[in-house]
Amino acid sequence: MGRTNPTYRDRLGAIEDEWGAFRRALRRADQRRFDDLFVYARDHADAAGTLNHPDPLAPVWMAILLEQERRIDELETRVEALTDGEA
Repeated sequence: MGRTNPTYRDRLGAIEDEWGAFRRALRRADQRRFDDLFVYARDHADAAGTLNHPDPLAPVWMAILLEQERRIDELETRVEALTDGEA
């Protein structure tokens, strides 16, 4: 029997381990933000797992971008609601 490809979740865990020294060198507040980025990547694991991309970081970056875009949209909606009340 041949070997199977590692799952996205396995690859993500390995990537997070590889970045461990970088994380430890960050300030505490930035460590929390760093951890949040990997939460975003895990939140999109189902979609990323279907991709089976040759670059294991590509789905991580896309998941982070999607979550950042979602957060920007939410903030823009809140700002709009606040500024509409001023008019």
